[in-house]
Amino acid sequence: MLRQRLVSAAILVPVVVAIFLLGRPWIDGFLVGLGALAAREAFALLSAAGYRGFARYGTVLAAMLVAAGSAPTDLFFAAGLAALGALLAGAGAFTLAQPRDGLGTWIATVFGAGYVGLLGFASRLLVMAPAVPVGAALGWLGGGRGWLLLLVATVWSYDSFAYAVGRAFGRRRFLQHISPSKTYAGLLGGLAGAVLVAALVLAGLGRSPLEGLPVGLLVGLAAQGGDLAESMLKRAAGAKDSGHLIPGHGGMLDRIDSFLFAAPVLAGYLALVTR
Repeated sequence: MLRQRLVSAAILVPVVVAIFLLGRPWIDGFLVGLGALAAREAFALLSAAGYRGFARYGTVLAAMLVAAGSAPTDLFFAAGLAALGALLAGAGAFTLAQPRDGLGTWIATVFGAGYVGLLGFASRLLVMAPAVPVGAALGWLGGGRGWLLLLVATVWSYDSFAYAVGRAFGRRRFLQHISPSKTYAGLLGGLAGAVLVAALVLAGLGRSPLEGLPVGLLVGLAAQGGDLAESMLKRAAGAKDSGHLIPGHGGMLDRIDSFLFAAPVLAGYLALVTR
């Protein structure tokens, strides 16, 4: 298992770094692809849990919602797309013979597409991020990629610190009915790591490292929430992983679950501080 994880990481990490360095539209397309793959897995889990939706339609809608996040307009466009998508899913549900089945299918389709579509807020960071001051260490990235780096680094640092501290000191557990491995020590360690890394990246973007405290706490807690949300979905479906796309790592949804909650939180924070 460890060898598989290392081999997969050795292949995937250079690809992700290359796409990140290439910038837009490569990043936009990459995020849409991630959303489509994750949506397929999400609908498979929903079906296994007894909530069957229009999987193909929902997958396309999820990918469109991710793409809408990078549109050079305000979020009214994405909101309108989501509303239209929900209405069309409802119209499709009318065709099912049993109203109970139609209602369940409508709900599952809208939920699955909207859940994975939250990844569009990562794309939104590329559009709404402020310019980086001249002379900042990470100024060469620009505002969009700089804040996207902040999101990725903070989420990954939360996960890494939570895992390490939880294994070393974790005794008391929380929400064991959803994820039995989560501990309070891991939660606190993950938040500490998220705050530290967020402060470093923000300093590189020419902002006060003290801003790392609210950003690290908000993004870290959101990342934990995203992980728990997917764990609940997998528990309901009786699945250990969302898929087998990445050897040693599970499915794509397993890789991006934390970002589905963390990206909207960071985008919301950025919208508030740049008003």
